[in-house]
Amino acid sequence: MNKTARNWLTAAAILILLGVVLFAVAMAAGGGDLNKLGTVNYTTNTYEPGSDFQNISIDVETTEIEFVPSEDGTCRVVCFEDEKVKHAVSVQNGTLTVKTVDTRKWYEHISVSFASPKLTVYLPQSAYGSLAVKTDTGDMTIPEDFSFDTLTVDGDTCDVTCCASAGERVEIDLSTGAIALEGVTAERMRLKTDTGRVQVRRAAVGEGVRVETDTGRVTLEDVTCQALDAKSDTGSITLTNVVASGNLTVETDTGDIALNDCDASELSLQTDTGDVTGRLLSDKIFLTDTGTGRVSVPSSATGGKCRIKTATGDIRVEVR
Repeated sequence: MNKTARNWLTAAAILILLGVVLFAVAMAAGGGDLNKLGTVNYTTNTYEPGSDFQNISIDVETTEIEFVPSEDGTCRVVCFEDEKVKHAVSVQNGTLTVKTVDTRKWYEHISVSFASPKLTVYLPQSAYGSLAVKTDTGDMTIPEDFSFDTLTVDGDTCDVTCCASAGERVEIDLSTGAIALEGVTAERMRLKTDTGRVQVRRAAVGEGVRVETDTGRVTLEDVTCQALDAKSDTGSITLTNVVASGNLTVETDTGDIALNDCDASELSLQTDTGDVTGRLLSDKIFLTDTGTGRVSVPSSATGGKCRIKTATGDIRVEVR
């Protein structure tokens, strides 16, 4: 190693050591609280709209959202927020409206923060009309304490956990976030995410369920519906105890398809390089088409049609 390289390495080591020392001093001065090292000042503010409403509309950016039953019958929106990125809360035409109000200058968008903004909505009723949420990166939790006529979420990288039901439809559309639903009833359900996973447990849907992902894994368990349409590019799709009174359609490119104790009037299962495996609850007339894969299905002349197509994947399906 030449002299110049040694000098550069020595200078780098000194700078790293200096950074560690300065960080330790700052932590000691802040009492070990990382939040005090950030350039963003957070405060907790409580907003009380004071008017009755039946619908809820929330449009925020990076705020985490949580819905909680109100114990005193009063609606409150508690915000842990940046003093320059606050939230406007009001009731407009019977709709509780929450919006982000960003008063930062352009140069103030360059900042350091070790905390995350949060929005906690305390609701006095258990049933509402519509819930419409639009968010960028904030995660959201909707507990089973509430029900809505319609429930729609539009987000980017946020994760959505929902146990609330909807009389008409549940519609969640994300970019890279994960979707987790449990104990949900609805007339229609549409779940879409690009790279996030989709997990649905114990759901009853009167009409159709549609699930779409690119690379995310899809898992449905204990689901009843009239029709199911699930599609994924590279993610696998696993159905357990899923029963559709009408058609059940599953399609992937390279992901595997697995059906465990599932059934439908007719089934259509298609993948390119993935395998199709599973067990059905009733006899079917199997129509299989595969290129180089192996096929193992029962011989039956009764029941609805079960079409299975692969390019190179194996097909192994049995009937209980």
